[in-house]
Amino acid sequence: MKKTLMLGNQAVARGLYEAGCCVASSYPGTPSTEITEFAATYDDIACEWAPNEKVAMEAAFGACLGGKRSFCAMKHVGLNVAADPLFTISYTGVNAGMVIVVADDAGMHSSQNEQDSRHYAASAKVPMLEPSDSAECLEFVKRAYEISERFDTPVILKMCTRVAHSQSLVELSDRVEPEAKPYEKNPAKYIMMPGFAKKRHPIVEQRTLDLIAFAETDSINRVEMGGTSLGIITSSTSYQYVKEVFGDSVSVLKLGMVHPLPVDLIKDFAAKVDRLVVVEELDDVIETHCRKLGLAVEGKSLFPVIGEFSQNLVASALGADVNGGTALSEELPVRPPVMCAGCPHRGLFYTLAKNKITVLGDIGCYTLGAQAPLCAMDTTICMGASISGLHGFNKARGEESESKTVGVIGDSTFMHSGMTGLVNVSYNATNSTVIILDNSITGMTGHQQNPTTGYNIKGDPAAKVDLEALCRALGIQRVRVVDPYDLAACDAAVKEELAVKEPSVIISRRPCVLLKNVKANPPLTVNPDKCRACKKCMKLGCPAISMKNGKASVDPTLCVGCDVCKQLCAFDAFESTAK
Repeated sequence: MKKTLMLGNQAVARGLYEAGCCVASSYPGTPSTEITEFAATYDDIACEWAPNEKVAMEAAFGACLGGKRSFCAMKHVGLNVAADPLFTISYTGVNAGMVIVVADDAGMHSSQNEQDSRHYAASAKVPMLEPSDSAECLEFVKRAYEISERFDTPVILKMCTRVAHSQSLVELSDRVEPEAKPYEKNPAKYIMMPGFAKKRHPIVEQRTLDLIAFAETDSINRVEMGGTSLGIITSSTSYQYVKEVFGDSVSVLKLGMVHPLPVDLIKDFAAKVDRLVVVEELDDVIETHCRKLGLAVEGKSLFPVIGEFSQNLVASALGADVNGGTALSEELPVRPPVMCAGCPHRGLFYTLAKNKITVLGDIGCYTLGAQAPLCAMDTTICMGASISGLHGFNKARGEESESKTVGVIGDSTFMHSGMTGLVNVSYNATNSTVIILDNSITGMTGHQQNPTTGYNIKGDPAAKVDLEALCRALGIQRVRVVDPYDLAACDAAVKEELAVKEPSVIISRRPCVLLKNVKANPPLTVNPDKCRACKKCMKLGCPAISMKNGKASVDPTLCVGCDVCKQLCAFDAFESTAK
């Protein structure tokens, strides 16, 4: 069959196709997003963006219950949202195969924490596979479906940023779609009320024992014997770093299934080497397992529990030179994140900063409003926490905070988990002002559609949620829309809504400037004779504006002519280049 280079995420999608997956439901989250986007290119897979990860997992479960192989994907913090159904689906088991992909983000390239999803597999008592390159991404998806149906369990495939976003060679095969499994009513298996759930728990425990026996002999875990002075147990991208440093000069136990872990396989490997070391990113999951087996093992005494590993780190920790004598430089230029030139959120955040408003923030590209020079955000916790936190903050502080505190949340994030927080504001009555930053797309993860955009994952027309009507239906009477490019309107809206003695919502609405159908205005230029170098325009933090030769200057390749800076300038120094 054909061989080709593929990203890890692309290879996962190909694995879904080849394994006969029929339904995929996900919520975008870096570094997992592209899996479902690539899967959507295969007409045999019905793909969708769900409002959040919990809904996605429940939809995938419903599809497997209906007899078709199903799939859902999320990033590590998304698994927190989906944990509720995960723990119970572990008890019910599946009908057709069900695969869950979770993508961890060691190094926190685009995340608010650095959690290790292997703990979820252990806690929920479901098997977890962990590929180390694109070829294994494809292969392990197919193996995951086999394991899912053989052991009657959902299976988690754990990705990480480096595997998801790196390329390696894969071999393609044809799609093989199993015959749909019939659905049979089985209350004792699928209705998890206490009487039935108690009888399912022993089944889960026996399943774990069966999976351990499977892990002892299956090729998904493999021993690569080399020199016996050092033996390394590892998995995922850490395996690649070990091989880059040592090649075949040491012995390696490469674990493809990281839960449950084998016992005899590890003991036998340990007996063949003089020194045993575990190389694993983040927590000491494998190392702790080895210690429980009574093995003398090194791990976190040598390696950090924080951040990504690299071949240089592995070499340094184990006192080795990089195999072949070539080390990769890790000195990369710093590129601090910043809102794009013309970002519709900038004008609103400038207004909040100017008025010294306390801002409880949320997850999205607008989180960059926390960056200097705007510094217009006080908290960022998790999806939807801005509204719930605002309510609690105002409950605690009363009128002292109600008139000078807001919550900000994006349109997609509001659909994800902001609605229930807004219900809490209206139902439990705080004079809270919520600002929905509606840029007509899910911006942070690369322009995915959501229920407010009017299009589905394939770009076809879909039902569109009316945010104004929705907010009113949730009990908010004061709902208004403002254009964030209009600074005077933003200022008036914020001041007026904070002054009223009832809950309110401001919808800051303008499409993301990077959307293909958004036409930029002619760029602005600065008349140096009018510029007084007051630097007020620099308070916007717009990357198109800089100071050159003591005067403000606009980069015409970045400027989209939003005119926000023009509204700030008291000397009319900003002028349009339109002819």
